[in-house]
Amino acid sequence: MSGEPMGKVCDLESHPTDMVWFPQVKKGEQGKDLFVMSCADGKFRVVSAVTGRVEKCVDAHKGAVACLAWNSEGGALATGGEDGQVKIWSQAGMLRATLTQQSQCIHALCWSPENDQILVAAGKELIIKPLQPSNKNLQWVAHNSAVLAVDWSAVNNLIVSGAEDGKFKVWDSYGRALYTCTTPSENAITSVSFSPDGQCFAVGSFNSLRVCDRTGWTHCRDSCKTGSIFKIAWTPDSTQLAGAGGTGAVAFAQLLDRKLSYNKFEVSLREANRIRVYDVLTDSAEELEHRDKIIKMSLGYGHLIVATTTQCVIYETANFNAPHQFDLKATVNLILLAEKVFAFVDSFHGIHVHNYEGRFLCTIKIPHLSSSSINEMSLSLSNDTFAVRDAANTKVVSVFDCHNGRQKADIKVEHMMEVSEICLSQV
Repeated sequence: MSGEPMGKVCDLESHPTDMVWFPQVKKGEQGKDLFVMSCADGKFRVVSAVTGRVEKCVDAHKGAVACLAWNSEGGALATGGEDGQVKIWSQAGMLRATLTQQSQCIHALCWSPENDQILVAAGKELIIKPLQPSNKNLQWVAHNSAVLAVDWSAVNNLIVSGAEDGKFKVWDSYGRALYTCTTPSENAITSVSFSPDGQCFAVGSFNSLRVCDRTGWTHCRDSCKTGSIFKIAWTPDSTQLAGAGGTGAVAFAQLLDRKLSYNKFEVSLREANRIRVYDVLTDSAEELEHRDKIIKMSLGYGHLIVATTTQCVIYETANFNAPHQFDLKATVNLILLAEKVFAFVDSFHGIHVHNYEGRFLCTIKIPHLSSSSINEMSLSLSNDTFAVRDAANTKVVSVFDCHNGRQKADIKVEHMMEVSEICLSQV
């Protein structure tokens, strides 16, 4: 992520229009060095990043293939073309279905969090198209001109769109507008992308890159001499992003100045590996420097928990000089605090519970749960209990014992509607 080129991968016979990496579902899984490129000649190509070899070339659309997207499991590839068609392909490149035919070019598409629907941008409209033919489409006019970019967060289930009218908007999964940019950009919005943790999204346009929180409010905006930013990609830990510009330049950015507050303390991330702790009562500050890049922080119950790329560090707010620490096996996506214990969710191994001395208590294993699609509203922690919304049935809350990781079979919480938020009593 320093911007230094690692080498040329390959030459293509046609101009590329989009590219996506093969999703890495499990740690160490084979195939993570493959990516797919859509091209102006109507074909998409599967390329090895290691050898530069074109592993497969598929004739997909009449006219250019404008966009493509893997589902989160890597089992299906969706392509949208200049011919107005959206097609679904198997991992081996076999055509499974032609999902829809529109009268205009498909500029952008993405999968729903459950991989059972596809969001399609066709002209001024957004269309949510179910994979099951018996289910109805959801379609609405989203912008005053062509929609050029869309993304659908697997964590918060929100949709963001950007269009030629210079506006970006946030929608819920039912097509209801939650936020509209009040001051349109002078130029078209050419790319949008949610961070993997769902906390924010990035918006790209001509010589401009901005980061907004998930509700749409702008955190920061920066100018970059890249031309129009056509594609934005985040690192898995949601701390850095890259934007591909029309001039051939690539813009790299890192999120800093994240802030937390608790009682008399204000904690802020000043650099990639350095935290500043400010005591508002004594007007004094302390610097906490770490060996590796900081991914997540959480502050409460008299403790500051810091997760870096390799370690979890536990500070007591009464004394920041003698922290406990232990090694991590994967990137931390979320940290939850209770009075006597804390839990973190990582990318591959699930949910882990520790006490504030760093002692491991248990791993909570939940069937069908994807760590990349959960947030602080879908689970909750107390001193003896962990509650999580069921992944298979979102109307059900499953309850687990924090000390042994076993499900409490005698407790069953079921609602008539989908559970939107969970909170356990801390008393």
